[in-house]
Amino acid sequence: MGIQKKIVIIGAGFAGLRLAQDLENTDFDVLLIDKNNYHQFQPLMYQVATARLEPASISFPLRKVFQHSKNVRIRIADVLSVDTQNKKLKTSIADFEYDHLIIAFGCTTNYFGNAEIEKFAFPMKSVPEAIQLRNQILQTFEDALIAPPDKIQALMNFVVVGGGPTGVELAGALAEMKKNILPKDYPDKDFSKLTIYLLEGSPNVLSPMSIDSQKMSRKYLEELGVIVKTNTIVKHYDGKTVSLQSGEIIESTNVIWAAGIIGNTLEGIPTESVTRGNRFLVNRFNNIVNLENVYALGDIAFMATPKYPNGHPQVASVAIEQAKVLANNFKLSLKSKPKVEYEYHDKGSMATVGKRKAVVDLPKFSFQGRLAWFTWMFIHLMLILSVKNKLSIFVNWMFSYFNNDSTLRVLLKPASKNK
Repeated sequence: MGIQKKIVIIGAGFAGLRLAQDLENTDFDVLLIDKNNYHQFQPLMYQVATARLEPASISFPLRKVFQHSKNVRIRIADVLSVDTQNKKLKTSIADFEYDHLIIAFGCTTNYFGNAEIEKFAFPMKSVPEAIQLRNQILQTFEDALIAPPDKIQALMNFVVVGGGPTGVELAGALAEMKKNILPKDYPDKDFSKLTIYLLEGSPNVLSPMSIDSQKMSRKYLEELGVIVKTNTIVKHYDGKTVSLQSGEIIESTNVIWAAGIIGNTLEGIPTESVTRGNRFLVNRFNNIVNLENVYALGDIAFMATPKYPNGHPQVASVAIEQAKVLANNFKLSLKSKPKVEYEYHDKGSMATVGKRKAVVDLPKFSFQGRLAWFTWMFIHLMLILSVKNKLSIFVNWMFSYFNNDSTLRVLLKPASKNK
């Protein structure tokens, strides 16, 4: 047995985590680098933001996942740049040499160059952002109790920008909060003024999904009282007033930005290897074009195939499958066997709007309603179990489902040091 090949993985999202797990106890020396010491389960972020799940339910400590691993090491660091000539990765804690480098650090919120919106709107791409948003939502209800009449409507208007799955799920969760929880928590306050807007630039919500799912999800949202505005573009937001391109104005102190994602960048990757949305161009083996031994996985990877000429959807199942194929190819290389090309088999897509209200598109047909909601629950439970055995999440869900309540409306603010 020769010297162990060093594999360095940047990012412990679905792809990075899966790759490290599949390479556990193999003849590779694996280093997993992330800026957090946990994997965050992105699809349920909105449940943390609306106080449905606690942050710990969707955050899995990396060291716990790899407790029994002989060859996977973990470092918490910010990645600064890569020197692909000398196969060196610069990070905030040290420089690491690699034989194979895998970039799987995903995407960040895309404000489309609008610094004003970036400053005032709330993003929801990470656990700390979800907690920040939860505090903002809970604080707003406290502020509403004492606000003067002319300030009340701006507090009571929640504007969710972006009608993809995140926006739809968040708007639905806020609407359910209005219906089921706030009247119980604040019996002395009338929450009929609470208005949830969902704004989407294109003609439909959930635009990548089937027409049936688009129609039904909109119907579900409107039944819950959400004001859905499609073909609507936000022009400005100054922290108090949302100005739409149509000239319409919505007063709001709570704007949640779920309108798109853009890839994180890495200094040292040549510009000709980067395409639109800051994604890295890769071949069928997830190898970044023009670079040797550097790979990209998941949301950040742009792989054009005959079935997907415009790249694959940026969803967990693609990331996990790509990681599996790459791990397998690494193992095949040890035996000097030929590599296998990646091919995505669409498992379908889904979104949940609220209790017993979800939409599911499978490759052959789509369905909505109660069965779709249970399917959504089951798939997410399976996804979570693939990361870590967390039955507690399921118990939490079932409890808040039958109870129409959650126990997590705790306002936790960061302590200040300067006494």
